[in-house]
Amino acid sequence: MINNQLTQFFLYVVSGMAISIFFDIFRVLRKSIKTPNIVTYIEDTIFWIVVGFFLIWEIFTISYGELRGYIFIGIILGIILYLVTISKYFINVNVKILNFFKKIIMKIKNVVVNISSHVLKIARPIMILIRKPVCFLFVNFNKLSHNIHLKNRKKNKKHN
Repeated sequence: MINNQLTQFFLYVVSGMAISIFFDIFRVLRKSIKTPNIVTYIEDTIFWIVVGFFLIWEIFTISYGELRGYIFIGIILGIILYLVTISKYFINVNVKILNFFKKIIMKIKNVVVNISSHVLKIARPIMILIRKPVCFLFVNFNKLSHNIHLKNRKKNKKHN
């Protein structure tokens, strides 16, 4: 019995740490990507809903739905242990990783924008040069097809 409760206590400590890691993921995203306050409120709501479902699922899975004091102590202890030991490093490393990827994405975006602007600079004069001949051909093709259509109609009327 004591061994079982000690195992459950340890699992709840780990759960508290997992909850803290999940929270730090939101903190990393907030430091790396600036969002409006409404998005922050939505994120917080999602966080607490997910954590609530996770804790309910875990209490029913591990303790068969029995609420014991050591459950809450274990979760709080896990949160405190994580925040005191790992959290700062987790956030710093992940913010650096996200900022690195943001820089790569921005460089790729700049290259694409730069290339597309050069393509447009080249394509614009070409389009201006070929616009009149293409329009001329299109208009004359329409006239020609219209004339052919009229001739076919006349032929069909003569045969009927």
